[in-house]
Amino acid sequence: MQILFLNESPEYSGRELTLAFHAMVDGERVQCEITAEALEDHFGAASPRAEDMLGAFDQHRTRIEAATRRLLSETRAQCLLLRSGYVRFYEANWRS
Repeated sequence: MQILFLNESPEYSGRELTLAFHAMVDGERVQCEITAEALEDHFGAASPRAEDMLGAFDQHRTRIEAATRRLLSETRAQCLLLRSGYVRFYEANWRS
């Protein structure tokens, strides 16, 4: 499975409290999301406000993409919402 992350700004959803970003998986565009909780718990976002979430995402994009790559591989790119519990599990078991 070839996974490439697009160099685009993530999109904030105040209703869902997520950031959406995109990857190309085997040539197909896939929307990925990360929750405010995951950004606060693991990536230093001070709050679920857009500016805090976007700043944390930008600062930790490499780590977020690494966890996302793993989850995309595990789910065959079906549905992707990166939650705090998965990030905790990923970083405890696979992060190098």
